Parts: sequence; structure tokens; C-alpha cells
Amino acid sequence: MTQSECAAWLRQRDDFLIITHCRPDGDAIGCAAALCRGLRHAGKTAYVLKNPEANERYAPLAAPYEAPEGYAFRYLVSVDLAEEGIIQVNAADLKGKTDLSIDHHPSNSGYAKETLLRPACAACGEIIYRVLMELSGSVDRETATLLYIAVTTDTGCFRYKNTNPETLRVGALLLEAGAPNDLNRTLFMKKRRSRLQLESRIIAGLEFFQNGEACIGTVTLNMMAESGATEVDLDDIASVSGQVEGVETSITMRETKDGKWKVSVRTGQYGNANAICAEFGGGGHGMASGCLIEGSLESAKTRLKEAVCRHWHEAPV
Repeated sequence: MTQSECAAWLRQRDDFLIITHCRPDGDAIGCAAALCRGLRHAGKTAYVLKNPEANERYAPLAAPYEAPEGYAFRYLVSVDLAEEGIIQVNAADLKGKTDLSIDHHPSNSGYAKETLLRPACAACGEIIYRVLMELSGSVDRETATLLYIAVTTDTGCFRYKNTNPETLRVGALLLEAGAPNDLNRTLFMKKRRSRLQLESRIIAGLEFFQNGEACIGTVTLNMMAESGATEVDLDDIASVSGQVEGVETSITMRETKDGKWKVSVRTGQYGNANAICAEFGGGGHGMASGCLIEGSLESAKTRLKEAVCRHWHEAPV
């Protein structure tokens, strides 16, 4: 589906419910809320399904658009959701029912009846912006703010390698539409003490391999407790391990309450993050992907190291 076809599809229908993935980031929440607001601006009935795993930083963005109990939707739309294995936890009964998927992950499994997929976009927010412009010709200040949060969080404040000229153009257009220009300071420059204490523990425990060009950082429940960290402090935590000069592939392993490891893989010039995570049932982008692994910390590390070595010189496409 093209951008114009997607806008036409939305224009011809009504009564939407919007969902995203588990443990949603700013891109997912921002996109869901922005699409909902944009559809309402176009005269449609639309709601976002509340995501119980949204942290306290991003949950308020979607709160004004959350579906009331008993809302009967006719069309289910997903944003920033590559495959149904990571659908938000309270939407398991909606698997197989997605009418439209709007996404930028090249690993999108094609689970929806219709799909607008643009892997060249650094953030799903870029796609939502273009669709809403096709649909209504403009976005208001609040929608622009939601989309700017989506774009800037998925590009690390435009620092990640996925940032391209189109990303910057969309960012500029959103600022022109009224998005506050101090959002990046709020989202990326200010950190709570608990976050800094957690970062210090991650850095102290970094484990290097592949002649120092790959590293693994861990976030255990004990580390969280010792630093007083909460879910808010975990936003973009995967960037910490990748800040070491000379590291091409960085892995962040976060312990979950059910004894699993939530893994984030980031790569630079070489190492295919998507291929590495695919070995464990995950996926994402060539340079940024994730997965879940069961087992002890040491066994999970060993398996991840082996996967990194297998895909070491693969291009991160």
C-alpha cells in the first residue's frame, strides 16, 4: 500500500481502534496518539487501546485518546508493530484481526490485511505525518508535538545512523507546525539521579569481546533496586553500551520479572542486528533490533556472543 492509498483507505472507513507493541517506546505511543488525533480531526471516530506497559513518561501522551470500556470498533490499526508476537499484552485476543499495519520495520511479517511499510523511514512517526497530511492537509500543534516525540525518540535525538535527510525534513516541518523546540532537552539532556546511578552500574559491568569491538551490558533487577530506578529510567537504556569508542556491536540485556532477558542489539558499520535477534525469535532493523531470551545470564550471554560472531561481517541492512 502506498501513502496515498493508505490515506484513502482511512478516509473511506470509520470507527478505528489503534494498537501497538509491548513495552512501547516514544515512537509507538506518539504514533498511536497522533494517528488517533489526526483521524478525529478528519471527522472519524478513533481510540487508542490503553497499553498497560507504557511507562510514566509516555503514558500521559495516549491517555486522552484511550478507548472507553465496551468501545466497539470496526477497523483495527497497528502502528510500529512488526509482528504479532510482540503485540501489546492486553491485545492478545486481537491477533489475526489487524486490518491495517503502518510500520517502518523491514522485518514486518505481513500479518495485517493491508500494510503501509516504509523501511527507509527512521521512525514510524515520519510515515504517520505523511499519511495525515494526505488525509487532512495539515496537523495541529498537539499532533505535531506527538509526532516530534515519536521521531526524536526513535532516532536518539537525530543522533542514530538511521537519521536521514527525510527524517530531518519531517522534524523541521513538525517544529513549524508548533512542536516545542525544547523537547529534545527534556527527553535527552535531563536525567534523574537514579538513571545516572543505573548507568554507572551498567558501565562498570560491561563485558567486551571480538577484540573489543563488541560488548554486552546488563541490567538486573538487583541493579534496578540498588539504584532506585523505575521503568522511566530504562528509556533508551540500550544506548549506554554503544557509547564506547571502537565498539561496532553493543548488546543490552535487561532482566524481566518473569526471569527472561529482554535483549537490545545495536550495530554500526557491520553486524546485522536483525539477523542476530531473528535467531531468538525477534527482529527489527539491521542496526537496531530486539528479542527475548530465557535462561541464566551466563547461558544467554554465551548464545548471544555466538550469534554475534555468526553475523559479524554482515551488512546491517
